[in-house]
Amino acid sequence: MNTQKIFNTPLFNLGFRVFFALAGLSALILIVLWNKILQGNLNSENYFNANYWHAHEMLMGYSVAVISGFLLTAVKNWTGKKTLTGDQLAGLALLWLYGRILPFYANLLPDGIIAFVDFIFLPVLIYQVSKPIFQTRQYQSLVFIVLLLLLTLGNGLIHAQMLGIYENTADTGIKLLVASIVTLILILAGRLLPFFIERGLSGTFIIKNPLLDSLSIGSALLTFTLELAHISGTLLALAAITATISNSARLLSWYVQRIWYVPLLWILFAGYCWIILGFLLTTLAAFNWLNATLALHAFTIGGIGVLTLGMMARVSLGHTGRTLKASNAIALAFLLINLTVVIRVLLPIAFPEWYNLLIYASSITWLCAFALFMFVYAPILNTPRIDGQDG
Repeated sequence: MNTQKIFNTPLFNLGFRVFFALAGLSALILIVLWNKILQGNLNSENYFNANYWHAHEMLMGYSVAVISGFLLTAVKNWTGKKTLTGDQLAGLALLWLYGRILPFYANLLPDGIIAFVDFIFLPVLIYQVSKPIFQTRQYQSLVFIVLLLLLTLGNGLIHAQMLGIYENTADTGIKLLVASIVTLILILAGRLLPFFIERGLSGTFIIKNPLLDSLSIGSALLTFTLELAHISGTLLALAAITATISNSARLLSWYVQRIWYVPLLWILFAGYCWIILGFLLTTLAAFNWLNATLALHAFTIGGIGVLTLGMMARVSLGHTGRTLKASNAIALAFLLINLTVVIRVLLPIAFPEWYNLLIYASSITWLCAFALFMFVYAPILNTPRIDGQDG
C-alpha cells in the first residue's frame, strides 16, 4: 500500500506555516477585491452583500487564518502533543480556502452549501485543538476553545441572516466576532508579551499583576457585552473608559524603553495601543461625539491587523529556528501597517471631507505592508527549519 503523503512539503509541517501564508495572501487579495467593489469595477454574484462580505472575510478569512495557525502551533508546545500536519493539515487549509471561494458561486450553488462549507471550518478546528488540551488536562487553555465557540456563534448569526432564517442578526454576528478576537488577543497578550520582552531584552524581568489582568479583560468584556446588547450612553462610556485606563496601566506595567530598538517587540506594543484607542473612541462614540466605525477600525485594522502581523513575523522566525530579528523590509512593513491605521482611523476625524480618499490611501499602505511580509516570509514558511528539528 502506498502511504506517501501528497502534501509532503515544509508548508504543511506545522499549522503556522500554511495558515500564515494563507493569511498573508488573503490580506492582499481581499483588500484588492474590496477596492474594486467600492469603485464599482467589480460586480459579481455573491452570497454576501458587499459590506457583509468585506467584514466577514477580514474576520473569518484573514483573522481566523492567523488564529488557526497560531493555536495549532501553540497547543503543540503547550501540551507536547502533535497537532495536524501533512495531508490532514492541507485538508483543513483547503476547507478554509473553499469558504473564501464559494460565496462567489452563489448563482451556481445552493446558499446552504456555501454556508455549511464556511461554517464547518471552526468546529473542525475546535475539535483538533481541544483534543491535546483534554488529553493533557490543561484546562486553563480551554478559554481559547470558549472563544472559538463564540466565533462559531458569531459566524452562525451572519449566515442565519444570509439564509433568511432570521432578520438583522448579521450585525450582531460581526460585533461578536470582533469582540471574541480582541478578547483572545488581550488574553494572549498577558501570556506572551512579558515572555517575549524577557527573551528579547536581556536582563529584563516583568512582574505580572493578575488583578490588573483581570480588570483589563473584564472591563473589555463588559464593554463588548453592552455593545452587543445595544446599550449606549453613560453606561457604555463608563465601561469603555475603564477598559481604556486598565489596559493602559497593564501595558505600562510591561513597558521597557529598550523595546523601541526591537521591531518585533514595539510592533506588539503598537498593536495593543490601537486596541486601547479603540476603547477610548468607543467612549466618545457612546455619546455620539464621533462615528462608531472609527472605533471599530481601531480594533480591527489597528488591534487585530497590527498585532497579527507582528505575531506572524515573530512566530515564523522562532518556529523555523531563525534568529529573532526583523529584517529592514519587515521593519518597514511594521511602519506601513501603523500608518494604515493613522490614515484610516485618525485622519478622518480631522479631515472628514477626505474620507473616500483616505480609505483608498489606507488600502495602499496595507497592501504594501503585506506585500513585504509575503516577499520575506513566503520562502521561510515553505522551507525546513534551519536547525533540522521538526516543525
